[in-house]
Amino acid sequence: MSALVELARRGERIGITKRGKLAAVMGPQRERGELDELFAGMKAIRKRATKMPGVTMKSLIEEGRT
Repeated sequence: MSALVELARRGERIGITKRGKLAAVMGPQRERGELDELFAGMKAIRKRATKMPGVTMKSLIEEGRT
């Protein structure tokens, strides 16, 4: 794992698969401006999202979704 982290630190992007499908991507740390942009986009999505009646975080977790 430390070898992969070192490659990512140097700028390489590494794909991590589970059962042959891409599950995650590891890469270099983003610059502060990029992170601010990312979080602003997440905030905008949350504002647009509507709550579904009867759906709680607990029920989603019990279903196996997180």
